[in-house]
Amino acid sequence: MHTTTLLLLLAQIIFVLLPSAAGAKVPAIIVFGDSSVDAGNNNQISTILKSNFEPYGRDFYGGRPTGRFCNGRIPPDFISEAFGLKPLVPAYLDPMYSISDFVDGVNFASAGTGYDTATSDVLSVIPFWKELEYYKEYQRKLRAFVGDARATQIISEALYVVSLGTNDFLENYYLLPNRRKQFTVDMYEDYLSGLAAKFIKNVYALGARKISFGGLPPMGCLPLERTADFLQGNGDTCNEEYNRVALNFNTKLSGVVNNLNHQLPGIKVVLSNPYFILQKIVQNPSSYGFEVAGVACCSSGLFEMGYLCNRLNPLTCDDADKYVFWDSFHPSLKTNQIVSDYVVKNVLSQFL
Repeated sequence: MHTTTLLLLLAQIIFVLLPSAAGAKVPAIIVFGDSSVDAGNNNQISTILKSNFEPYGRDFYGGRPTGRFCNGRIPPDFISEAFGLKPLVPAYLDPMYSISDFVDGVNFASAGTGYDTATSDVLSVIPFWKELEYYKEYQRKLRAFVGDARATQIISEALYVVSLGTNDFLENYYLLPNRRKQFTVDMYEDYLSGLAAKFIKNVYALGARKISFGGLPPMGCLPLERTADFLQGNGDTCNEEYNRVALNFNTKLSGVVNNLNHQLPGIKVVLSNPYFILQKIVQNPSSYGFEVAGVACCSSGLFEMGYLCNRLNPLTCDDADKYVFWDSFHPSLKTNQIVSDYVVKNVLSQFL
């Protein structure tokens, strides 16, 4: 083979293999949301909703409980790695990290929060609006650290990953009376989707252009909700009313996404809907290498999460990879990876 041809071939191979092209297009992953994506911000606030203790994190790097509500990594970590960035996105409030660690990724999420500020009040966690205030503070630190030009480029080219809404229904609307007195469930969906639209407009005004909204999972299939349904005499099945609400809300969120893509110049918002892939896993777990979908790995797997899921409980499973859910509310590392890989391949690949 001619030397020039060989060099060109090698260059093409290197270009394909190296993640730098993806990294150049998306220089950072910036995360907002709830426990589905919280990397440990709740460790630093006064709330009972924490997971910075064993057995949480037992399959994370070094077996370290970080405050992620999982036995290992969570979706933003897998998404960051898929975009050629680091394999975890650090929590903004974690004192282990500083602005130098946040240049290519930062996580503002808080377990227990929602679009509705009343939801964050339930367990005294960081409200959604406060996450945006932390982001503004981050922008100021970023500009001071890398300069205005580089900061502006990072802000505009970063992928913003947003995942919340489940707590608004399960920890607020269906659990407490106030919102049910004010709204029908359909009205509450409209109220939340309006808050989602407001957030997109606010973060757009701050420079964001690439935004992924997660939508709701089949929340009636979470082990906690299946347990509640069982105790009410409905059998060991998913709560289909809650699943219908999730589907309906996702449809409304899709409408918000479509409208804002037309209204806001230069923006690209997508709905990275986890509903159907997670539903398929729950309905046919063996097809994805799981053995158990109805209960979680941690403790009895029926209702435990947070402090009820602790290292002193002898019932926790030995191999979380056999379970769709880690605790009664959150997917296992393996499920997070499958869902994240699906979302990257089918939705987020357009940003690569």
